[in-house]
Amino acid sequence: MWDPGLYLHYGDLRARPFRELVARVGAERPRRVVDAGCGPGTLTAELARRWPEAKVEAFDNSPEMVAAARENGVAAELRDVTEWTPSPDTDVVVSNAVLHWVPEHEAVLCRWVEAMPPRAWLAMQVPGNMAAPSHRVVREVAASPRWAERLRDVRLRGTESVLEPMDYADLFADLGCDVDAWETTYVQRLEGDDAVLEWITGTTLRPIAAALDTDEWDAFRRDLAPLLDEAYPPREDGTTWFPFRRIFVVARTPS
Repeated sequence: MWDPGLYLHYGDLRARPFRELVARVGAERPRRVVDAGCGPGTLTAELARRWPEAKVEAFDNSPEMVAAARENGVAAELRDVTEWTPSPDTDVVVSNAVLHWVPEHEAVLCRWVEAMPPRAWLAMQVPGNMAAPSHRVVREVAASPRWAERLRDVRLRGTESVLEPMDYADLFADLGCDVDAWETTYVQRLEGDDAVLEWITGTTLRPIAAALDTDEWDAFRRDLAPLLDEAYPPREDGTTWFPFRRIFVVARTPS
């Protein structure tokens, strides 16, 4: 279950990659703009402001996120990216921090490109930090004797969850697209106690939280917290540096 409030706790930091992604989309007067995996809808509104004449479509597979988006004035629908296909007038698709949750999402991207009209824009961004300590120690604790049996059915994202920028570039180029692929590491300054733990609670730890009862969840967090503090030492001023690598791709479909 997604918690929109927790997800938006670091709203400005989570919004920055979205804005830098969309800034590279050169569409001038698109007919339909789709936010595929819109979350709480706060960023979907920016698409509507960027392209006021376009029909803006938004969807997410989380009922909680769809409800939050509707409360924010976005007419979001409950859909899964694996089942959605762009309509023939879809000139822009934006998928921000979504596809790393989708195994073999390369097939989804190929299907989208094939369905979109000529010279349409597809922009995606995924975290590229699955090898970072923030993810590695989660996998280690989950696999420890205390938790391995309890969490045996929980799928945690590893380095195989996303491709490297060059691989995405090859994927889109082989489909005949013009493609711009890059990566950025944001050195984020987080505030408060257990800052990295709080950050990943809203995203990475969501499948674990869903699998445990309240007492177990608290115990898991207690096991994880000192390891994260060791990997990301808090500064004397109470803040913590948290490097976060993200992978971006903007592709334009062939004519």
